[in-house]
Amino acid sequence: MLTPVPRTFLIDTDTASDDAVALIMALRAPDVHVAAITVAAGNVNLRQATRNALYTVELCGANVPVYSGAEKPLVRPYQDATWFHGRDGLGDHNYPAPRQSAQQLHAVEAIIETVEANPGLVLVTLGPLTNIAMALSRRPEIATKVGRCVVMGGAPCCEGNVTPAAEYNIWVDPDAARIVMRSGLPIELIGWQLCRGDAVLHAPDITHVQQLNTEPAQFAIECNSHAREAYKTQTGEDGICLPDPVAMCLALDPTVGTDWSEHYVDVETESELTRGMTVVDRLNVAEDERNRAVWAPVIEGGFRTKVCWAIDNHRWKDALCEALR
Repeated sequence: MLTPVPRTFLIDTDTASDDAVALIMALRAPDVHVAAITVAAGNVNLRQATRNALYTVELCGANVPVYSGAEKPLVRPYQDATWFHGRDGLGDHNYPAPRQSAQQLHAVEAIIETVEANPGLVLVTLGPLTNIAMALSRRPEIATKVGRCVVMGGAPCCEGNVTPAAEYNIWVDPDAARIVMRSGLPIELIGWQLCRGDAVLHAPDITHVQQLNTEPAQFAIECNSHAREAYKTQTGEDGICLPDPVAMCLALDPTVGTDWSEHYVDVETESELTRGMTVVDRLNVAEDERNRAVWAPVIEGGFRTKVCWAIDNHRWKDALCEALR
């Protein structure tokens, strides 16, 4: 009997509490080979995000190279999300320093080399898209060598989480997001709204995860303690909201998504009111005469984004628990 060839993943992250859980899901997936983890500043500064990625890799007993990349957005001031994830991004529990160090190669070069060495790989982005935009600007043709590009970001056709219009990953570096959206990458957009409502880990779910009684399970709940309080302040809901693990779940098994459709998508970069808004042509009106001029750069590229609108929450939570056993 032939052994299945593992799928190759390249993960770009700004490692904080939900990113760490997403990394665990990929690193512990039996049919996935994580070729590299690249890191950009986002939730926390680059040094802390890199440290958190290295710590998570060691927690899983994995041997995966980690590369540090962009320290700030392409053109805008950097603004972190420590108000949500804690000063260290992992809930401020004083986790020990990792034993390993990041690789010397810059994350942008690592992305280019990893894609070229593994055509057809799955690229999963969990943070601001700065590293990816820089890699595409340097080597545009890598877009055609990626099999799937699963992007956790945006708030398609709904409210944002840092402004009324925008989700953090896109808002913090909208210029990078626009480059990526227009690049021709086969993007699957996993918006913030998918981790809300019944997708949130509520008290019974949290108890169930803790009862798994494994180190990854305990870490997953503990490192999100600060995020749980911040989410309650933000939304009034008590629970752990996990956008990056939801995205990773869909990267691992897209059939967990129950409603998908393809549309033109662009990112607002000029208006401060709607900066970072992921504008989705859900009713397919971008090519109408009144809209064609504004949407011309996207239409002429000819690339539509696959947007996920709903997931099977039971399957998502089952997948999370399986990864944490």
